[in-house]
Amino acid sequence: MNLEILTPLGKAYSGEVVGIQLPGTTGSFEVLDHHAPLVSALKAGRLKIIVEKNRNESYDIQGGFVEVLNNNVTVLVEGSKPVE
Repeated sequence: MNLEILTPLGKAYSGEVVGIQLPGTTGSFEVLDHHAPLVSALKAGRLKIIVEKNRNESYDIQGGFVEVLNNNVTVLVEGSKPVE
């Protein structure tokens, strides 16, 4: 599935991923390939991208929203910072 993380400063991430774990306002949740359509609010926290089976990337994000539609995930957040 395709993932884009967008901030007011521009695109923080764009690419094909296996899954993504997100900090929802009522708890963490995961989106995998061919997930049902979804719009959800996000709280500040850690977003984990499953790029490949044994390769992950993480970002600390500020609050925002996620939209899942037609195997595309768009994350709109106030700010993000890659975790090294």
